[in-house]
Amino acid sequence: MTERLRIALAPLNPHPGAVNANAARIRAARAEAAALDADLLVTPEFSLGGLPIEDLARDRAFQANCACALAELAAETADGGPGLILGGPWAEDGRLHDTAFLLEGGKVVARRARHAPPPDGAFDPGPAPGPVAFRGLRLGLMAGAEWQEPEVPETLAETGAEILLAIHASPFRPGAPERRIDAAVARVVETGLPLVALGQTGGQDEWVFDSGGFVLNADRSLAWRQPLFSQALALTEWRRGPDGWACAPQPLPAPMDLAEQLWQAMMLGLSDYLEKRRCPGVVVELNGSLGAALTALCAVDALGAGRVRTVVLPLPGEGAEEAQAFAASLGLDCQAIPIGPALRGFGAMLGEAAALLPPRIRATALMALAGTSGTLPLASDDRTALALGQGLSDGIIGGFSLLKELWASEVRDLALWRQAQRPAGALGPDAPALPEAAARPWSDLPPLATLDPPLRGLLEEGLDVETLATRGFDRATLARIWRLLDRAEYKRRQAMPGVRLGRHAFGRDRRYPLTNGFTDLIP
Repeated sequence: MTERLRIALAPLNPHPGAVNANAARIRAARAEAAALDADLLVTPEFSLGGLPIEDLARDRAFQANCACALAELAAETADGGPGLILGGPWAEDGRLHDTAFLLEGGKVVARRARHAPPPDGAFDPGPAPGPVAFRGLRLGLMAGAEWQEPEVPETLAETGAEILLAIHASPFRPGAPERRIDAAVARVVETGLPLVALGQTGGQDEWVFDSGGFVLNADRSLAWRQPLFSQALALTEWRRGPDGWACAPQPLPAPMDLAEQLWQAMMLGLSDYLEKRRCPGVVVELNGSLGAALTALCAVDALGAGRVRTVVLPLPGEGAEEAQAFAASLGLDCQAIPIGPALRGFGAMLGEAAALLPPRIRATALMALAGTSGTLPLASDDRTALALGQGLSDGIIGGFSLLKELWASEVRDLALWRQAQRPAGALGPDAPALPEAAARPWSDLPPLATLDPPLRGLLEEGLDVETLATRGFDRATLARIWRLLDRAEYKRRQAMPGVRLGRHAFGRDRRYPLTNGFTDLIP
C-alpha cells in the first residue's frame, strides 16, 4: 500500500483550440514534475483544449485533434515518470463531456466526465462519478465547478475516495479566491477528506483566470495555496497516516489586496489578449481623462514601454504638452496629431453638425494608426460611461478595453493606488501626477461620488427608480439616468471586448431591447 505521494500542480495557461501547443505545455510541465521526482502531475480543466471553448467544443475536427494529442500524451507515460491528470473533451454515443483524464503506464486508465455540466449547453452531463485508482490509493477526481456543491464530493466519499481532487477553470472576480476556499471547507467538513483544487491561469478573450489553487487537509487547515495569477508549478508532499492522507504544510503567499488583484487581472488580460492574437503592441490616445492615463500605465506595466504607443489628438487651440509630459514619465513618445484639418473638412460638408464629430474623428484616426502598424487600439471608457452611452472612445472598432467593468469612482481609487506604488522604472518622484477625472459630456449630472451609487442600484441590485428615491437620491436625476441607461443599449452592443471582472457585464449578461417604452412610465 502506498504511504507517500508527491503531487505536482501546474496551473497552466492553455490557448483554446491550439491543441498541439497545449499538449506541448503539458509535456513540458510533466518533464519539470519528473525532475522533481513527482508521482503525479495535475493540470487544469480542459488543459488540452483550452477554456472558454464555446461551440468549438462540438467541432469534430477539434475533437479528433484532442483525441490524437491525448493518445500521444498517454503513450509517453509508459516511461515510468509521473502519472498525468489533464482535462479535455470526451465524445461518446453522440454526447460530449467535459472530462478529467488519468494517464498512466502508457494508456488512459480513467475518464471522469463532469456530472453537472455548466448551463451554457456546450457539454452533456456525465454519469455519476466514482473514485479512480492510482498507485495504491483512490482519487475522487472532479472536472469543473461541481466540487463547489455537496452532491458529487459526497458520492465520491461514500464510494471510497481518499483524496478529493478538483480541476477547474474559474474566472477571476473580486472575492472569488476566498469564496472558493470557503466552499472547499464545507466539502471537507461534509466528507472528512482532504481536497486539492487547481485552476488555470491566464487571459482568454474577455476572461481572466487567477488559478486560485489550494490544498485543504481533512482538519480544514490550508496546507498550500497558489499565489494569485502565478503559473509556477508547485510540488506537494503527501503521507498516509492513521486518519488518512494529509499534505505537508507549506508557507502561504502574502495576501493580495483588491486593488492589486484588479491590476494583476487587467495586466494579465491585456498581455494574453495580445500574445494569443500575435499582436505586436497597443496604441492609446491620451485624451486628458484619468481613464486614458490609467490605461497607458497598465499597458506599460503589462507589456513594457517598447510595445506601447501614445498619441494626442487635439482640437484647434488645445495643447499637447501635458499629455506628452505624462507619456515621457512612462518612457513613451507621444505623437501630437491635430484634428483641426479633418474637422474643417467636415464643417465644409455639414456645417454646424460637424461640432458633434470630434470623438468619431479621434476614433477613426486611432484605428488608422493601429491598422498601419498592426497594433491594438485601447479604449479608456469605464463602466459609468458605457452605462450612460457617453464614452470618450465612441466609435473605436476592433480594440480592447481595460476599464469597461470599473465604475468611474473605482477608476479614481485604482489610479490613486497605482500612483502610490511607483515601482522602479516607472513614475519617478518628479513625474507629472495622474490627471484628475476629465470633464464628462454629462457634466450637468451629479459628480461621480453621487452618480455611481444609483447606477449600481439600477444595474447590480436590480432596483427601480422609486426604491432608489427612498434612499435619498433625487427623483428627477434618477429618471434621467434611467432613460440614458435605456437609450444607450445600442452603443453597448457595439462596444469592444475588454477585461471582465465577473460582474453583471454589459453584452451577454445584460441585453435589453434596443427600442422599448418601459422608461416612459417615469414622468
